[in-house]
Amino acid sequence: MMDWGGEAQRRLQAIAGISEPGPGVTRLPFTPEHQAARGMIAGWMKAAGMDVHLDAAATLIGRKGPRDAPTFLIGSHQDTVRSGGAYDGIMGVALGCLAVERLAAEGVSLPFAVEVLAFADEEGVRFPTALLGPRALAGTYDPAVLEMTDRGGIRLADALEDAGGSAAGLAGLARTPGSVLGYLEAHIEQGPVLEAGGAAIGVVTGICGIERNAVTIHGQTGHAGTVPMKMRTDALVTAARLIAEVDAMARDTPGVLATVGSIDCAPNVVNAIPDKCSLTIEIRSADDAARRAFSSRITVLCGGLARSRATPVEVAKTYEQGAVDCDPALVSVLQAAAPDAPALPSGATHDASAMADLCPISMLFVRCRGGISHSPEEYASAEDMGAAIRAMVRFLSALESR
Repeated sequence: MMDWGGEAQRRLQAIAGISEPGPGVTRLPFTPEHQAARGMIAGWMKAAGMDVHLDAAATLIGRKGPRDAPTFLIGSHQDTVRSGGAYDGIMGVALGCLAVERLAAEGVSLPFAVEVLAFADEEGVRFPTALLGPRALAGTYDPAVLEMTDRGGIRLADALEDAGGSAAGLAGLARTPGSVLGYLEAHIEQGPVLEAGGAAIGVVTGICGIERNAVTIHGQTGHAGTVPMKMRTDALVTAARLIAEVDAMARDTPGVLATVGSIDCAPNVVNAIPDKCSLTIEIRSADDAARRAFSSRITVLCGGLARSRATPVEVAKTYEQGAVDCDPALVSVLQAAAPDAPALPSGATHDASAMADLCPISMLFVRCRGGISHSPEEYASAEDMGAAIRAMVRFLSALESR
């Protein structure tokens, strides 16, 4: 009997070696490391009996089944953040290949085709955009992103061509919605909920919406030793009060997460009162209405602090992405395939969020140790990955009756 979870672990440890030098795994899109990893993934796909090809977005695709048959898609991404881990993204590709291989080993024949997709760029680390592969399949990619450049001044279009893709061919990748039955993505949870609940895997109900705001606070600088405390308008003190209030509000608002992840102040010297402070506030929720209501409360809070502290506060929304629900029918099949798996939302964005514009989506989370991700310490056990493969096999087999 094949130890499917153990095989997943072996494959992931092997491909983790394809990385830029340094701690953890650094495998950016359209790089030599990306192309080397594609060769290993192609081997996984062929072992499962799939035909393999590279599309114009540099997505590696393994397909099993008739060319003209309705198709169910399984996918995730092969790129990483800098100094990331060995599981984020690439685990979903490995588990998808092993699920198809296990179906064949057990003699299960599906009445539809299956494709496993290894997307090139989900993290958005090299270029200031992401999800090119799934957006191209969904017909929602923006051609303007091809002119974006990385830190070395290389255009995305040129990097894509160098990696075997085709900027001119992207528009032709859009799938006909009726030809795609659905999409499943297996991914590490990237959080502590499954571990805290003693669960190996979880069924995702939806992907949270995200809003990002840039906040600028204006004060008055002065000498730290000559301006009395009662006469100061300190931008950083206002920022500190805002940060504390945002955290307190989020802790008291079920289903909402809020983070101040970046802060700068000027003149940023030890003996001067800060006269300008810039920070970011990111809000996430699976409920868009709750997220927008929380955002409105922050606007009111900023106005009140501006008046009480005599420090004008400017708030500008810089990014917004709506929440995406997983398909209820697919969620039901997945829950039947994994009856002990709890249901939970995803607080992170995944390739599935873009695929939702093409077809019904579903996601399966796998427990990660300590909830740690985007770190060399990222880890999922062979046993948990084995449980995920079993659930994926049952899920695909159950789709025969849909």
